[in-house]
Amino acid sequence: MMKAHVLQHVSFEGLGGIGPWLTERKAAIGYTRFFDTATLPSPLGLDLIIIMGGPMSVNDEAELPWLRDEKHFIREAVQAGVPVLGVCLGAQLIASALGARISQNVQKEIGWFPLNAEPTDGDSFNFPKQFTAFHWHGETFDLPPGAVHLARSAASANQAFQVGRRTLGLQFHLETTPEGARALLENCRAELQPAPYIQTEAEILSAHAAIYAETNALLGRLLDYLTGE
Repeated sequence: MMKAHVLQHVSFEGLGGIGPWLTERKAAIGYTRFFDTATLPSPLGLDLIIIMGGPMSVNDEAELPWLRDEKHFIREAVQAGVPVLGVCLGAQLIASALGARISQNVQKEIGWFPLNAEPTDGDSFNFPKQFTAFHWHGETFDLPPGAVHLARSAASANQAFQVGRRTLGLQFHLETTPEGARALLENCRAELQPAPYIQTEAEILSAHAAIYAETNALLGRLLDYLTGE
């Protein structure tokens, strides 16, 4: 049985489309919910670690001291070869844990925007040449040492990276469902200020079911790759 562990930072950013993928594999799912408790297991023996998003910054260690323990946990998992997927804040946490800088992006990026895949060798995960995904971020990451650059968008040069065969960081949200998009809007609506890469609430909610299905399917292929299926 697959043993997965989820690092969740706020109640309104859950697994979304990752949940059905885990259910199909009858995975045993453990959680560290940092808004409730900061207890972390040993990463050794886990088959998959999923690091979700959140509105805090990886640089907030003074206010959120558990970030130090979380980064140590991530670093240990990566070094042990445990499959690790980081989403948005999760990708930034992987980058920070591996020594990269996290900083404010020139533009906030909120809504449905296209991305372009970077050319890679045959061993890395290959995104479609162009695809669309949901975004909600104001910070960005430098690439960790030895990372392969996988994707970019008009607003953010570094949108995805891979370290080795088992670690992937995504600045964007392939896991988003209609319910997840509404939850983000309900909790973070104040961030929807007019800007070049910030859509209105109406624009965000106008996304058709097909785009959710397409991004969730891409996520499934990525998880299959990451876990070696």
